Amino acid sequence: MNDQRRSGERDPLRAETDRTNRQWLVAGRHGSRWTGFSVRGSFGRRPILWIVACVLALAVGGWLLLRTGGPAVDETWLEMQERGSWRVGMDPSFPPFETLDAEGAPIGYDVDLAREIAATWGLEAEIVAIGYDSLLDALLVDRVDAVISAFPYNARMTKDVHYSPPYFEAGVRLVVGADAAFEEIGDLDGGTVAVEWGSRGDAIARRLQREGAGFTRLPFESSEKAIEALVSGASSALLIDGVTLRLAQGEGKGIRAVGAVLDEDPYVIAVSIKAPKLQSALLQALATLEEEGRLGLLEERWFGQYARRE
Repeated sequence: MNDQRRSGERDPLRAETDRTNRQWLVAGRHGSRWTGFSVRGSFGRRPILWIVACVLALAVGGWLLLRTGGPAVDETWLEMQERGSWRVGMDPSFPPFETLDAEGAPIGYDVDLAREIAATWGLEAEIVAIGYDSLLDALLVDRVDAVISAFPYNARMTKDVHYSPPYFEAGVRLVVGADAAFEEIGDLDGGTVAVEWGSRGDAIARRLQREGAGFTRLPFESSEKAIEALVSGASSALLIDGVTLRLAQGEGKGIRAVGAVLDEDPYVIAVSIKAPKLQSALLQALATLEEEGRLGLLEERWFGQYARRE
């Protein structure tokens, strides 16, 4: 499983340039699909920062609305209450986030996440299957109320689209054995780092070497073989994305991520910028699911359990 995207493969040789065009999130392109990281880790790493930022944004928006004559009506939220459902667009072609079962019904992490959120509002989640490239268009023409589809933040769309805090971090991580003493790239001087040839992890390894990192890069033809090199001891560490990592952990591989995310690729929920009530309710729902541990349960349901280091 390599860094394939629904809308095409990201050129790893442009990864370093892309970093300068992005603040904390990948702007514009769809995230790497097959890697792994903790759902709770992505939202939990900076929950206070995210919540404060979102609350401030909503407060400023409310102040501006009051200055201009009072709050605008959130037609999306009102229609959701009238229907009794929250219409969520997703492309069911990317398991374990979203796919179709034998009967053609949508299943997956994002499907369950949508249902958990809707339940906090006393609504049903109505899943609308849409091709990945058409998801934002469907949102902008009110065919759906939100997009949840392993979807990345896109800074170019923020005039029309509001993005939630991230619920899953799919970016590239430095991965080591569960009992390894390594905690960061600097600890690997003289060691080896396995990568999948041509992946984002491979591009990052090359960049780190250019910047003076003292490890030897070990390329493999697949992420599975790169992971096996780490597990077998043939490599000191590994660079892979968050989904692949989490899937491997769920399969019982004794590996863990260390250090900061090296190429951030968070999955977020998109709603219309014209739906302030829905934005506020979504922020509260995600915070509630995190506080109650339900995000963690969703992660384990679709990725499997893994032994956490004490």
